[in-house]
Amino acid sequence: MGGERQHYYGKHGTPQKYDPTFKGPIYNRGCTDVICCVFLLLAIVGYVAVGIIAWTHGDPRKVIYPTDSRGQFCGQKGTKNANKPYLFYFNIVKCASPLVLLEFQCPTPQICVEKCPNRYLTYLSARSSPDFEYYKQFCVPGFQNNKAAAEVLRDGDCPPVLIPSTPLAQRCFPAIHAHKGVLMVGNATTYDDGDGVRKNITELVEGAKKANGVLEARQLAMRIFEDYTVSWYWIVIGLVIAMLMSLLFIVLLRFLAGIMVWVMIVMVILVLGYGIFHCYMEYARLRGEAGSDISLVDLGFQTDLRVYLHLRQTWMAFMIILSILEVIIILLLIFLRKRILIAIALIKEASRAVGYVMCSLLYPLVTFFLLCLCIAYWASTAVFLSTSNEAVYKIFGDANTCPLNGKTCNPETFPSANESRLCPGAHCQFAFYGGESAYHQALLGLQIFNAFMFFWLANFVLALGQVTLAGAFASYYWALHKPDDLPAFPLFSSFSRALRYHTGSLAFGALILAIVQIIRVMLEYLDQRLKAADNKFAKFLMTCLKCCFWCLEKFIRFLNRNAYIMIAIYGTNFCTSAKNAFFLLMRNIIRVAVLDKVTDFLFLLGKLLIVGSVGILAFFFFTHRIRIIQDTAPPLNYYWVPILTVIIGSYLIAHGFFSVYGMCVDTLFLCFCEDLERNDGSQERPYFMSPELRDILLKGSAEEGKQEEVEE
Repeated sequence: MGGERQHYYGKHGTPQKYDPTFKGPIYNRGCTDVICCVFLLLAIVGYVAVGIIAWTHGDPRKVIYPTDSRGQFCGQKGTKNANKPYLFYFNIVKCASPLVLLEFQCPTPQICVEKCPNRYLTYLSARSSPDFEYYKQFCVPGFQNNKAAAEVLRDGDCPPVLIPSTPLAQRCFPAIHAHKGVLMVGNATTYDDGDGVRKNITELVEGAKKANGVLEARQLAMRIFEDYTVSWYWIVIGLVIAMLMSLLFIVLLRFLAGIMVWVMIVMVILVLGYGIFHCYMEYARLRGEAGSDISLVDLGFQTDLRVYLHLRQTWMAFMIILSILEVIIILLLIFLRKRILIAIALIKEASRAVGYVMCSLLYPLVTFFLLCLCIAYWASTAVFLSTSNEAVYKIFGDANTCPLNGKTCNPETFPSANESRLCPGAHCQFAFYGGESAYHQALLGLQIFNAFMFFWLANFVLALGQVTLAGAFASYYWALHKPDDLPAFPLFSSFSRALRYHTGSLAFGALILAIVQIIRVMLEYLDQRLKAADNKFAKFLMTCLKCCFWCLEKFIRFLNRNAYIMIAIYGTNFCTSAKNAFFLLMRNIIRVAVLDKVTDFLFLLGKLLIVGSVGILAFFFFTHRIRIIQDTAPPLNYYWVPILTVIIGSYLIAHGFFSVYGMCVDTLFLCFCEDLERNDGSQERPYFMSPELRDILLKGSAEEGKQEEVEE
């Protein structure tokens, strides 16, 4: 057996030996991975240069504000259309064409107008009536009524018909109502003005309905935005409640770790139990109500999610999901009851460490601020890059009769050019923003570089936080007489060591993770492009690649996290730290599998408790079920919008607080494994762990050793 153990240690590295001079994180250390540090600085300089170039050429107004057929903004000060804030489409039917998805522009003339049309009018009927002055404001700028009606409609100088429209996102969309007036058949429009001339615009109305279907997602987004505008105040209050609950939980965990863990477990079970009971009561209440037995498949997707809450099948599905989750948690608690006791001891020790380094609870705010800077710079650079193109004009006409359809053109010379004679009835209008210069051809590469630098810098910020916290908590563990031997300002000292000596190592670890993440993004992009192709082998290969790189990213995150702990303690470079951390974990693989993950499970229950409590409170508030403040909740289009926002925000807040505890537990666990290899508990080589932690962890280790001997 001794030979097997020696072979095991030889296979997974050499255990640490006793060193009387080792007293925790090494202070006399040198810079590591300097080359990666230089590469990071050069990349940041290049990133700043890309941002300056993008900000010089870009114009975010191209994304926010609509543009007419000549690429001019609607409703912008200092432009020709300053007093015309709305975009009007001559033929909204063509906005439902697949060409819109390719060119991001409707293949119909578009002009900026002061107001959207509010009446039904045809060109023929308005031409010989006092309404023509009203009609002319929807014709192309500079229109002169010196052509025959057929020529005007052929050249696209005026729309063939006006129908009442409503503005949405500064664009005029038809307000569909029954009307006996105008019908459009293909490209030919006829009218019935009471003189027996046939007029038929049913197809126009149906086409407008189809166009509205294409724009339904935009309307949904506008309704969601309206919900945010009236409920943001209450959303902020809900997030503040989540923050206070998280802070209170962490403070109580400091003094009542054992009790709080068991309270947390019982509360999670009770919350899930109440959820099951509530789902059953709703399921029973809907019995016999008209329409409640419709299946989810028959109903299909509905933008108003409240419809699903009137179906019994919805509440049955919720009840089954919560019941399965409840059973899984109870079974895990039964089989891991002994490990939970050990994990509670580790959490108690982590609570003491956090108590002596209380400022560590505020460090997630620093990480959050730095991540916000990264996100803001990436988003602004991406917007400026995407809007730094020039206006490109193309010929829009009948694809069957116009051989030049889709070709670039010059709107100034098009009426007299040869293209207009080859394509009668076609128009040279603004298509999209692009360009053929070297800069414009490099835009895709610059966007990829922008995304890559965002991943690199974001991972660097997260790595800096992990090393900082690991160094502070390692200083606590390796203090023989706690807290007397604890250095002053351990968090600030760890932060300064990380930036001064290990910027290169952090950049190295972040670079590896960023490369994997950018590959995953490119795979997602290729997967979206291949969805239209019916190639099963390509889809299978893409799925396998996505799965492999997802697993690789998870493994690299785990390895980096432990490597950063070793960097914080020993000051070695990234590769050495990753190797030592990996071998140390492999030499203690059983403890890693059953102890470290149990604490992660307990922390997950804590997050679920906070999120579930705040989520239930938000549900009762926004659905007007709290009678005391029933009139306080704002009226909403979709009450699930603020509820989901509060739930997701609460989870992120709880995760931020619990991440400090998670890093503390991981650091103490790795230090504990090192402590067992370096020392034996004698007076000459005493353990650095606290007596309480030593008693329960060594007892668990002894039980594991006996179990291994029995199995052998």
